[in-house]
Amino acid sequence: MIVKTRSDIKPSEITTESDYLNRRNFIRAGLLAGTGIATGLAYRYFNPTPLPPVEVKDISNIEMPKSFSTDEKPNSFEDITNYNNYYEFGTDKDQPARLAQKLVTRPWTVEVGGMVQKPRTFGIEELLKFDQEERIYRHRCVEAWSMVIPWVGFPLKKLLDQVEPLGAAKYVAFQTAYDSKIMLSSFRAGIDFPYVEGLRLDEALHPLTILATGLYGKELPKQDGAPLRLVVPWKYGFKSIKSIVKITLTDDEPPTTWNIAASDEYGFYSNVNPTRPHPRWSQAKERRIGELGLRDTILFNGYGDQVASLYDGMDLKKYF
Repeated sequence: MIVKTRSDIKPSEITTESDYLNRRNFIRAGLLAGTGIATGLAYRYFNPTPLPPVEVKDISNIEMPKSFSTDEKPNSFEDITNYNNYYEFGTDKDQPARLAQKLVTRPWTVEVGGMVQKPRTFGIEELLKFDQEERIYRHRCVEAWSMVIPWVGFPLKKLLDQVEPLGAAKYVAFQTAYDSKIMLSSFRAGIDFPYVEGLRLDEALHPLTILATGLYGKELPKQDGAPLRLVVPWKYGFKSIKSIVKITLTDDEPPTTWNIAASDEYGFYSNVNPTRPHPRWSQAKERRIGELGLRDTILFNGYGDQVASLYDGMDLKKYF
């Protein structure tokens, strides 16, 4: 996924709720040309199970650093909440919108520990207070398909500062919730559960790396990773772990789910790199959901000015 923010998001630039609700009866299909982690399914819009009511917040006056801004038009709420990768709730893109509604997100806690001075367990209500300055981040998420998503969240650094990482810590490991009573088995999904992910510590502390708690000014829908998910805008979408319950700082590179499943296809870093082809498809092009044509994929998803220095001297085809 890729994240860019804008300091002057106007209400007119964001699809209104009435517009996207009126489109729920319109079904379109377009064949995807290689789908990254996706399975080559046709792109379809489906009537999802209605989301639980959440408070609609005013996001028209949120200020963000101009260096993170983007003028790209966001996808509609309908796109973002009906075309999802959440393998615990189905391997088809339309399934999570229906099946993830079984997920119970209150109460919810996130354990943060490992190589830190002050290990803590945070309740979700406490974490939501980190959003009091309510920030909106407009990200572009990339696999072989892409979306622009107006996330609401806070920098991961803000959470890590609370636990004071030790000087020897080099990586941050994440683990998602897993409940076999409501989620697919590893056998059915084709990947190991619980889902795990990791970042290098300097990546985790970068201001573009956020923990998202909402989108479009609303509470994060369950199919999009409620109540708390990782968003790293210069990396491919599978790097964005959902429904986080555990964060651990370590001095060893942590395992990641897709690297475990296919290490020759999904590296630890997972940076958007159009010159490093996936073994089964090119990554030079992407398809924006809602569009018919293909776009050129941009190195680091267009965030090179902000993040390229993190990888000075690294062979990005070897460390992919």
